[in-house]
Amino acid sequence: MSNTGYLKRLFQAYYKETGVEVPVVSLFNKREFGFIPWDKQIIMKRHMSFKDHANLAKYLTNEGPRHVYSSGSIYLQPDNTDMNNKQYQGCDLIFDIDVDHFYTPCKNEHDIWYCMECGENGTGMLKKCPKCKKLKIKSLTWICEDCLNIAKEELMRLIYRFLIPDFGIPIDQMKIAFSGHRGYHLKIENKEIRTLSSEERREIANYVSGNNISLDILGLTKINEIIYGLLGNNIGWPEKIINKIIEILQQYSDDRIRLLLTKFGLHKDIIRSFLNSKSDFLQMISQNKDNIWNIEGFGLKNWSTFLNGIISEISIEIDEPVTIDIHRLIRYPGSLHGKTGFKVQELYPDDLDDFNPLNELNEKLDPIVFKSKKQITQKLEVLETKVPATKIKGELFGPYTQGEKIEVPHYFAIFLLCKEVAKTI
Repeated sequence: MSNTGYLKRLFQAYYKETGVEVPVVSLFNKREFGFIPWDKQIIMKRHMSFKDHANLAKYLTNEGPRHVYSSGSIYLQPDNTDMNNKQYQGCDLIFDIDVDHFYTPCKNEHDIWYCMECGENGTGMLKKCPKCKKLKIKSLTWICEDCLNIAKEELMRLIYRFLIPDFGIPIDQMKIAFSGHRGYHLKIENKEIRTLSSEERREIANYVSGNNISLDILGLTKINEIIYGLLGNNIGWPEKIINKIIEILQQYSDDRIRLLLTKFGLHKDIIRSFLNSKSDFLQMISQNKDNIWNIEGFGLKNWSTFLNGIISEISIEIDEPVTIDIHRLIRYPGSLHGKTGFKVQELYPDDLDDFNPLNELNEKLDPIVFKSKKQITQKLEVLETKVPATKIKGELFGPYTQGEKIEVPHYFAIFLLCKEVAKTI
């Protein structure tokens, strides 16, 4: 049996055993469903709907799909194949935080790339080959506790520093899920928010992402050779920026500030001037009265560079098209992710602090479902040129190289098979 056939049977068995536990999303029979099968010739089966949970459970058991999705949108006719005839009623506000879309330091250790043009290879996150400058890059993206923690921290900052204080969204209207791979989903179920257009959702996405923020509107201006900065008592972004600057000045060492401002793109002489004046600057912005920002060498251009750098430190890394698109499908909670074999795990906000998807101690929240009490192992042959080291359930596996024969626990074997970097032997 092929690897995909084996995995399909495993997924079918999982849904047969636990289908009743797959949750029912709100307005279930008004959601469009989509499925990606194991047959790679079929991209996606969508425009489907189910009358009730039992019918969905039966479909999952019979088909064992590789990926399962449902719409954030609500339709009167969710199974109509013509989007214009689905009778759209509104859409939940959705945020997707996925480390596929932004840099994390750990990618320099575990994300591997190959240039299909010249054969160059290396680790990290890039779009074109540094040697031949071509874009024909094949990437093997991986996961670790570090990048998943970064994704979780982004989610928590989104909730507690933007959605609650700036938008007044109640926590009980937020549905949170670990995606089963490299991130988290957040869905806001609110009648008024469901009526927002794509353009209005774009404004929200821009706001939390820190895009298109006008420093002039926030208060940065120059009048008669005097530069006026931002006041922290103006709620929203001015308050966030001032608080972040105060945090940096109070808690960062000079060396750390120097590295940060270098990353922002400021010249070393300007950075030296900033460090020499940081005590006075801190006192001035902490008092929140006098907003004359007078540091030697700092003109509007340097202040703009500095503030845009601060904005980048505060902003949230979201997959913006997901938030903007009112017809987007997202992973169905309780389903299995076909690239890992992990469950799309629903979470309450209070679960987030301690949640560790690669080594979760709470059995009810553990997304790694293919565990065995009998410690069953499987023999595999590595197919990929290089497979990064992986720490799951407190145990370190690998790194591995192509052709290597390995014997690993069942749950990790499923992970490698889903990642398509190994085959059964």
